[in-house]
Amino acid sequence: MEFGISGKIALVTAGSKGLGRASALDLSKEGCRVAICARTTAEVEQAAREISEETGNEVVAFTADMSDEKQIDALLAAVREKLGDPDILVVNAGGPPAGNYDQTPLDAYPKAIELTLMSGVRLTHGCLPAMRKKQWGRIVFISSISVKQPIPQLLLSNMARAGLTGFMKTVANEIAASGVTLNAVLPGAHLTDRITDNAEHEAKTSGVTVEEILKKRASSIPMKRIGEPRELAAIVAFLASDRASFITGQSILNDGGACLGLL
Repeated sequence: MEFGISGKIALVTAGSKGLGRASALDLSKEGCRVAICARTTAEVEQAAREISEETGNEVVAFTADMSDEKQIDALLAAVREKLGDPDILVVNAGGPPAGNYDQTPLDAYPKAIELTLMSGVRLTHGCLPAMRKKQWGRIVFISSISVKQPIPQLLLSNMARAGLTGFMKTVANEIAASGVTLNAVLPGAHLTDRITDNAEHEAKTSGVTVEEILKKRASSIPMKRIGEPRELAAIVAFLASDRASFITGQSILNDGGACLGLL
């Protein structure tokens, strides 16, 4: 299937591993000129080299922390200088620390909001004006199944991602006539560092091993397995494509059937 985005400039944040890296790889395969960022320079530069070697297309590495407003501004300026204004923006960020209400101090809430909610808001504000001027653009948030079905022990993530979903849906409708779409992909359990970190947190409080927790998690999914990052990346690439021009304001699950809600 021809996605019609060869030559487009794509920015994928938190793109050195996991869901971000898989998304960057798929966009590079489609011929996009891809920019990726991460907090660790060595990791993001290695990821950029490996993706570029696999696809034969340009991938440029940047260092930025999505919880830092100044670093987000600097990232956008650097991408514009090196590649130009992004046509495609894939918003991804590592989730806030796990924990329930009793385990979460008040000072953890603003930090979670900065990382998981405001990073998406700031990146959208930074990229949307140029997209509207060109009358073409794609913004995709990598969010979570938690916006439809909150996940135990992930209070901060559940809260912040729900807020980001409200922003996404509202803005998508406001800009729908401009040629710019704004959607979210909602991963369930995927084989990333995040799911391992959450399992380790649960193991410390439950006395059960990480392996047992991951096995139990897989058994609770109708498909009886944990997803692979490439399976989510395929949806990201489609939503970023010209083929998806009539889809906006949607939250699309990629969870192996784990969400129990009707909608």
